[in-house]
Amino acid sequence: MSDTLMISVSGMRGHVGTDLTPELVARHAAALGAWVRDAGGRTVVVGRDARTSGEMFALAAAAGFQSVGIDVIDVGVVPTPTVQMAVEHHHAGAGLIITASHNPIEWNALKFVGPDGIFLDAESGARVRALAETGPARSGWDAIGARRHDPDAVARHLDAILALDLIDVDAIRRAGFVVALDSVRGAGGPPMRALFERLGVTMHGIHLEADGRFPRAPEPTPDGLAELGDLVRSTGAAVGMAVDPDVDRLALVDDTGTPIGEDYTLALAVRAVLGAAGSASTGAKVVVNLSTSLVVEDAARAHGATLLRAPVGEANVARAILAEGALIGGEGNGGVMLPALHVGRDAPLAAALILQHLAATGERLSALVAGAPRYSIVKAKAPRGGDLAATYAALRERFPDAELDERDGLRLGWGDRWLHVRPSGTEPIIRLIAEAPTAAEAEALVATARGA
Repeated sequence: MSDTLMISVSGMRGHVGTDLTPELVARHAAALGAWVRDAGGRTVVVGRDARTSGEMFALAAAAGFQSVGIDVIDVGVVPTPTVQMAVEHHHAGAGLIITASHNPIEWNALKFVGPDGIFLDAESGARVRALAETGPARSGWDAIGARRHDPDAVARHLDAILALDLIDVDAIRRAGFVVALDSVRGAGGPPMRALFERLGVTMHGIHLEADGRFPRAPEPTPDGLAELGDLVRSTGAAVGMAVDPDVDRLALVDDTGTPIGEDYTLALAVRAVLGAAGSASTGAKVVVNLSTSLVVEDAARAHGATLLRAPVGEANVARAILAEGALIGGEGNGGVMLPALHVGRDAPLAAALILQHLAATGERLSALVAGAPRYSIVKAKAPRGGDLAATYAALRERFPDAELDERDGLRLGWGDRWLHVRPSGTEPIIRLIAEAPTAAEAEALVATARGA
């Protein structure tokens, strides 16, 4: 195995053709299928993003599942949250999502979903890996699993979003929004277009083809959204929206064509949900990860809610949301999670919540951002290597006054700033993230971490 094959609790990702091959995919699908079979299940849901290797890997995965007697429900090229919701809808024993999310074009990945629609936890993931290593028992000719397609998964997903009590479809339609969309030629073009049509939104789009040939870096960070900003300005759009290839993250460009950062997606969604809750928001809980911006904490506090933090990773946040009974949660990368719908990051949901908030306030997005406390967040990377424990020790010694959180790498926090250093679970790198009132102060924290 190469240095770029990344194995995590709930799956694996790597370069197509070197790290990830059809043989490897079939073997791990068979292992996940055996895990389902051992638990008394019979069915799995398989979905994928638009990457060019996706169809090949979906067929290999289906063969692996069928070889251990598991039936496959194939939902096709759909958003990741659509697959998670389809697992619950079909009462399936598991789900397999074939997507490398925001990784560059040469990558693909397998993400294992449990019967609750949440990515596998450490214990279940370890069991699946063990089955892959030993090789599960295969079925004979008379017990091979079947395969069928489910063409309605996206429609059910959108139906559920629009049926939420806090989404006022009529109010959004009356607002007559114009939206600019960049779906980076991933899986997001068709479902996002369908969502906007149902909300009465006029959409102007770029890179809507679902062919996986990304025209830019697929992660929807501000430095890749200049073309979307131009589209906002040329069409007079109220907001620009960019989704990542598997449509679980949403980034925003304001009405002036300026990217505002992914953390504002969650902050505005929190304000939409807590605002709709009214007095019930007092004492409510919001769960985010350790690397999420203080703008989300400010949004929760403005409505009398309490913000709690969990280790990075959608599954960690999802389980904390359920355990705490939170109204909303998510991650600062544009991933919004609403348990009233399902506990998974969901870009179509986030888009509906943003439009709901704009309709309810009557404010321009640029004005909403200008009216909130401002911080500068710096997200940097460093090569993986060296002694991270020594780095953590040096930082603890350098900042003895900081509030420490060591559940996921090391996070040092102060009232108006923080620094988080952790190994990435999706790339062979170390992530260095800092936030402070000014860019210079955030850069200084990152520089200190690099030198520790």
